[in-house]
Amino acid sequence: MPTTAATKPSPLEALGVGPVNSGASTGRRLDTKGPELASVNPSTGEAIAKVRQATRADYETVAAEAARAFEAWRMTPAPRRGEIVRQLGEELRRDKDALGRLVSLEAGKILSEGLGEVQEMIDVCDFAVGLSRQLYGLTMHSERALHRMYEQWHPLGPIGIVTAFNFPVAVWAWNAAIAAVCGDTMIWKPSSKTPLTAVAVQSICDRVSERNGVSGVFNLVIGRGADVGEAMLADRRIPLVSATGSCRMGRRIAQVVGERLGRTLLELGGNNAVIVLDDADLDLALRAVLFGAVGTAGQRCTTTRRLILEKGIAKEFTGRLLKAYGQIRIGDPLDEGTLMGPLIDGDAVKEMMAALETVKKEGGRILCGGRTVDRPGFFVEPTIVRAEKDLAIAKDETFAPILYVYEVNDLDEAIALHNDVPQGLSSSIFTTNLISSETFLSHRGSDCGIANVNIGTSGAEIGGAFGGEKETGGGRESGSDSWKLYMRRQTNTVNWGKDLPLAQGVKFDL
Repeated sequence: MPTTAATKPSPLEALGVGPVNSGASTGRRLDTKGPELASVNPSTGEAIAKVRQATRADYETVAAEAARAFEAWRMTPAPRRGEIVRQLGEELRRDKDALGRLVSLEAGKILSEGLGEVQEMIDVCDFAVGLSRQLYGLTMHSERALHRMYEQWHPLGPIGIVTAFNFPVAVWAWNAAIAAVCGDTMIWKPSSKTPLTAVAVQSICDRVSERNGVSGVFNLVIGRGADVGEAMLADRRIPLVSATGSCRMGRRIAQVVGERLGRTLLELGGNNAVIVLDDADLDLALRAVLFGAVGTAGQRCTTTRRLILEKGIAKEFTGRLLKAYGQIRIGDPLDEGTLMGPLIDGDAVKEMMAALETVKKEGGRILCGGRTVDRPGFFVEPTIVRAEKDLAIAKDETFAPILYVYEVNDLDEAIALHNDVPQGLSSSIFTTNLISSETFLSHRGSDCGIANVNIGTSGAEIGGAFGGEKETGGGRESGSDSWKLYMRRQTNTVNWGKDLPLAQGVKFDL
């Protein structure tokens, strides 16, 4: 059984979870026999607790339960499903502080970001509750007399949810709350780097489910990709796999799920840029770039990784940015006043340092940062690099606080440079010129799924559909009409007359 070194109650105990002994749950903890997995505090490098991982046999148990539960859940009226999600949101409100602290402890986010992530879960639950009474279909006029045509939406089935360490709970909620009101059950495979937050959320779901006499809707499997991940991808009982992660991971998921003609919802890498024009409000732009590049230690898919400055303000803005970087307080994410916590693990530190070595070889110049911080844990200095257009490493997504700064002559050059990367998630322009902003939002402007004016690349609201183009995967989660991805569309035609006319005037009479 896992233990913690601290004598005070663990964050899991504060959430009423108790000992962590199983990485699989269908509303009841399974007695799994898989290998132990240690959750490591990235601020210290020490283990917080251990969880026993699910095996392939455990996955089969969970998948069978999710499929069984779907038969009843899909017949539950959508507003009733919404009521259960409403209660889930209320439980998250009650546990916001404890869960937010656990997110910060395990993922290394500063506390305001950990709390903000839980608030995002609450917000999407509220969104889903309203959605439960708005799963609308269309009514159409038929070309045939005494016929009625309409579309309706049915629950899709048990869906797979694969989440990453950087948003260990919010992205699950984006999928789970909406899928639940749509009538789907789900199997959640969280990142192996953040298993404790998943156990905590599953425990909250179990409380709500038990109170409402429901089981098998919210399910959890913590385990290795080779054991449970591949099983989920190949499982024909899972019509949709929604996954957040790297482009490399997304290609594998698309291949395996596509071979069985299943659906995927992929939220993959980002290489997001901010354009700052000469007429921009530089105070506004500076705050946005600073949070976008440094927030979550550069470990967001929407992190600002490239800064494109028009030449008239380039020198001044770079100078102000360098000064601001010198004031960033790096340290324990749970300490008040900390602005940047650690990277998630030692491998992330190595990848950042390797990328900076490549920067030097390719002719980029490090303006500030670029070193590890001499203290326990996985801390690094946020880094600014002076870049030229031929800096190849800048076209890759390094999941770390590295900001590449470019100088351009005009808006057209800025947009061309902006779009010249394989990824297409989030983008931003700072300008007070209406024509410039509308050009950036037009067909010849940003090629990203998200394009902002006078706000940064990071910090999307749940009301708008979230996702990107190109190697980002093309998926859309959370707001707008993304609910349709979790359902199947059915076109219905009803003949209430005595004749049987065929469409397009076709005649077939004996």
